[in-house]
Amino acid sequence: MVADQQGLVRAEQGTGDAVASGVDDLTATYLTAALRPSMPGADVTGVRAERIGTGQIGASYRLHLVGHGVPATLVAKLAADDPASRERVKDGYRKEVRFYRELGERVAGHVPGCWHAAIADDASTFTLLFDDLAPAVPGVQANGCTVAEAAAAVRNLAGIHAATWCDHALLASRWLQAWEPDTGRFLGDVLVGAIDEFVARYGDALGPDDVDTIRRAAGAWAAAPVSRFTVVHGDYRLDNLMFSPDGTVTALDWQTATVGSPMRDLAYFLETSLDVELRRRHEQDLLGTYADALVEGGVDRSEAEESLQQYPDDLRQGPLITVLGAVYATAARSDAADGMFLAMARRSCAALRDHGVLDGEAAKHG
Repeated sequence: MVADQQGLVRAEQGTGDAVASGVDDLTATYLTAALRPSMPGADVTGVRAERIGTGQIGASYRLHLVGHGVPATLVAKLAADDPASRERVKDGYRKEVRFYRELGERVAGHVPGCWHAAIADDASTFTLLFDDLAPAVPGVQANGCTVAEAAAAVRNLAGIHAATWCDHALLASRWLQAWEPDTGRFLGDVLVGAIDEFVARYGDALGPDDVDTIRRAAGAWAAAPVSRFTVVHGDYRLDNLMFSPDGTVTALDWQTATVGSPMRDLAYFLETSLDVELRRRHEQDLLGTYADALVEGGVDRSEAEESLQQYPDDLRQGPLITVLGAVYATAARSDAADGMFLAMARRSCAALRDHGVLDGEAAKHG
């Protein structure tokens, strides 16, 4: 969290009465009680909520507040409306709340200032109250981004990573679930099981080269141990980033946070967010931007540069998240979602081929 933000997370310890189960619970009385521990003197006398975004595993609202000692607006994030969706993603709810309680103020990159973070004992409902980031706007995955926007996002990512660089205390964190080879093998098996449905849905639009790349990527997913690790966002892409007019990039949606190779975030962002030709022309410069920002964050220069050696292998993150996201998404299928998944698949498959990551898999999966 940036140093000049004043938001402090003072969250209740998972008691049901601290959590809003839906937007109707976000009353003036509730908000006053939720905000006062971190916003002394807060007194909300009126509130109006408007739905924002189209989150697939949660619901977000802009809250227009009337009262004393409170901002004009805040953003509330709650559990999904559908009870079945809540059950499927409650581990993600736990992760996001714990991230803001324990790490939100530690990371040097930009994350939303959080004033309240609470979750029910069974993790089926949660409440997060954030600073309103307007006039910042979210990226659009299908549209891609400019090189300047990519550079700003990469610098922000380096700030997040540098703050937790090789912190061995993270490995003992049960909620972060450190990434291990067994994790890679498990996800690889899940991915193999989802590919047929993904190919049936999108294969004609992708073409044979991309279908072949996705199948080989699944077979090669078992991850080797990495020597450098950080807190990893896990889904660091345009739709989960807010871009401000002043160039600030803020990372949202921490339900997939874990501990693992920082290159998983970097590779995933670059391979899925830039049009293929743009990435090819500027990839090396953007990798250098990331390394420089790590050094500014206190990471040794040699460590920063050597960490980039893992980048090609971690390009496998693109097909993994794209296929799993498309097949297991809780939201209804739409033209916009199809466009997003197709763009991500095409871009990430091209990156894997450009770097020759799967050349050794051709004989096994050709």
